Amino acid sequence: MTAETNPTLRVLAVDDVPAALDDLCGMLRDAPEVTEVAAAGDAVAALKRLQQEEFDAVFLDIAMPGLDGLEFASLLTKLAKPPVIVFVTAYDEHAVAAFGLGAVDYLLKPVRPERLADALARVVRMVSAESTPPPPHQPTPDALAALPVESGGRTRYVSRQDVRFVEAHGDYVRLHTRSGVHLVRMPISRLEEYWAGAGFVRTHRGFLVALAAVRELRSDSVGGLLAHTDIGDVPVSRRHARNLRERLLRAAQRGELRPEGSAP
Repeated sequence: MTAETNPTLRVLAVDDVPAALDDLCGMLRDAPEVTEVAAAGDAVAALKRLQQEEFDAVFLDIAMPGLDGLEFASLLTKLAKPPVIVFVTAYDEHAVAAFGLGAVDYLLKPVRPERLADALARVVRMVSAESTPPPPHQPTPDALAALPVESGGRTRYVSRQDVRFVEAHGDYVRLHTRSGVHLVRMPISRLEEYWAGAGFVRTHRGFLVALAAVRELRSDSVGGLLAHTDIGDVPVSRRHARNLRERLLRAAQRGELRPEGSAP
């Protein structure tokens, strides 16, 4: 399929709950982009179908017995020609892991028709792009350049470049931006792994800061160190102070720090 032709998607739906699987298959069959829908009640059955046939996309539940949806998706990414992955689940806490595996969308049950239409549009764009040879030296897409935030049945995306600092909050993190604070279910240690290469540095057991957001280092009232950003101060422990100073110096030498008063 190319961008110029009408979309003709072959889709595999996977869910261990028969009623949920029937509902999803029915919605997919009603979609104009979809020409064929196959169903599988678990990951093992789905894998057998994929070994026998080629599908453009897999709409995949997460909470399944045996091999769960995230583990199955990890296997799919290792295929020579993996299908596009869309997760369909009743739980929002796996969204970050799902996008980290390269999923193009994350639908919450019960699936609304407009959200399914959005997901299928993303699948069409992905399949169309894969059918066109990429230009030389095309950079690898950054799956976690934005984090999905689920609220009230809606998904919004917080861009990493808008985040000034990150605060640990139990099994969650708070993303501090100029527009507000956004809660995402993910340990701060895991987010540190994902964002370390994008200029985020651990300053404290419970904090990460974007190097580009640091305006200056300050002392607090008891002699502690703070990294000052335009939306607040971030504590810096003695353990992390030296590394932060060195990283800030290198970033400044490369011109990577935001000038005072600059836009995000």
